[in-house]
Amino acid sequence: MCDSNFRTLDLELRAAREAAETAEAAEALINQRVITGGMIPKVKSALQALADGVEKVHMIDGRIPHSLLLEIFTDKGIGTEIAAS
Repeated sequence: MCDSNFRTLDLELRAAREAAETAEAAEALINQRVITGGMIPKVKSALQALADGVEKVHMIDGRIPHSLLLEIFTDKGIGTEIAAS
C-alpha cells in the first residue's frame, strides 16, 4: 500500500470511530459514503457478527504498535467499537 492509502484508511477509521457506536449508525455511514473503500467489507463483517449475536465488535489498526493491548487495557482504547444496540 502507498502512503495515500494509509491516510485514506486513517480518515475513514476516524470517521467510523467518532460516529459508529451502533450497528444502525454504521450502516448509515456506509449509505452516506462516510465509510468507503476497504472499510466497507470490514464494517459489513462486523455488522454480520452483531446480527449473529455478538454483543460488540472492535476494529483495531494493526499498524500501531501494541494496538491490541492499548485497546484492552486502557479506558479510552484506540480502536473502533460497534455495539449491537
